[in-house]
Amino acid sequence: MLSHDVVATAANIGDNLRTWRKLLGLRSEQVAERAGISKVTYSKIENGATGVSLGNVLSVFRALGLMSKVESVTDPYEHDLGRARANQILPKRVRR
Repeated sequence: MLSHDVVATAANIGDNLRTWRKLLGLRSEQVAERAGISKVTYSKIENGATGVSLGNVLSVFRALGLMSKVESVTDPYEHDLGRARANQILPKRVRR
């Protein structure tokens, strides 16, 4: 069973994607086609379904021009904590 936070975040992401689609003046069918997924799958994503594959969700981000934003938000080197911990944990060099 998924936590309430996961379900709520999926719904929020779906709402955000719907808003981006509308701001870009696109119909859901157009986004689905650009993402290479079915209209039903795209509808599930916009409605916050959690059973949709990560690949399909990422395809929608790409179709809406948001892929770099998704990568950036998950890149540890883009955040103070990630940079600080990487300097502590990662080896300075790799030996052969």
